[in-house]
Amino acid sequence: EQNYEKAVEWYRKAAEQGDAAAQYNLGNCYRYGEGVEQNYEKAVEWYRKAAEQGDAEAQYNLGICYDNGEGVEQDYKKAVEWYRKSAEQGLAEAQYNLGICYRNGEGVEQNYKKAVEWYRKSAEQGYPGAQYNLGNCYINGEGVEQNYEKAVEWYRKSAEQGYAYAQYKLGNCYDNGVGVEQNYEKSVEWYRKSAEQGLAKAQCNLGICYDNGEGVEQDYKKAVEWYRKSAEQGYAYAQFNLGNCYRNGEGVEQDYEKAVEWYRKSAEQGDSYAQYSLGNCYRYGEGIEQNYEKAVEWYRKSAEQGLAKAQYNLGICYYKGLGVKRDYKLAKSLVEKSAGQGFGEAQKFLGSMSRFGYFIAGLFA
Repeated sequence: EQNYEKAVEWYRKAAEQGDAAAQYNLGNCYRYGEGVEQNYEKAVEWYRKAAEQGDAEAQYNLGICYDNGEGVEQDYKKAVEWYRKSAEQGLAEAQYNLGICYRNGEGVEQNYKKAVEWYRKSAEQGYPGAQYNLGNCYINGEGVEQNYEKAVEWYRKSAEQGYAYAQYKLGNCYDNGVGVEQNYEKSVEWYRKSAEQGLAKAQCNLGICYDNGEGVEQDYKKAVEWYRKSAEQGYAYAQFNLGNCYRNGEGVEQDYEKAVEWYRKSAEQGDSYAQYSLGNCYRYGEGIEQNYEKAVEWYRKSAEQGLAKAQYNLGICYYKGLGVKRDYKLAKSLVEKSAGQGFGEAQKFLGSMSRFGYFIAGLFA
């Protein structure tokens, strides 16, 4: 019968005689609170004894303790030191983590080529996280020459092992025809695998597929279902999309107040589209009491991120004096920024203003 306390008892007897494997296992018991009260300091103590005898898994776990500040003061250089000892013995997990250290410049000088080198060693042993990260290196051209086909190759190896992030990225590649021929059905297949594991970005993208009828039959209710799963995990773009569903009554009963609720969640995370939409809600009193000052506040946040629609609407607020003091020069500047990005309403407005001379002091002469 499984008995963690007995396991600890026997591990301890062997560990105290210097057996490295027992020391490592006793460290795990303390780290995870199995058979003993959880105690990170004790875990580090036993990992260190085993690591100093050359046990690769103990070296790796000691590196994690330094990386996360568990049982010891956080020290990225010490983490790298122990990861390297383990990685040089061929432990795939340590090679992967050492790659991350080089990628992020934690404990070592940032070096994308070194990151790729260690990711590759781990990936070639079949470690899915390393295969995924190596795919990212190829897609972004970090440490290797950019190569979308190679990115897809490594994403696929990882995805076929069930790694949710790789499944999502492989879905993206099929969605956009990056490194593979565009295939919406394949993108849906991979998004679904990832989404069913709970990855918020994949859930949102699967919702978009149902929303637009790409790779699946259009189904607004299914779109809402997946948007909601993602939105409830805090994913801003899904919150925005769910707000749109409530505003337009697609897949759910139309409810402006619910739309505002989801727009706000997204907007407060900095999503420029949600900020713009929340500005519209305040401007027109949809789902919330009309408030031009609040509309301007949210249009401004969005406009400062470069969203053309928000720049135009903020310009109109300055032109009409809605929620702000009327300022024709600023109105012109904002509308021109929007028009310069190709926003049709802004271009049409500028044309009308120039043609009929509606602005003061020949601003559009």
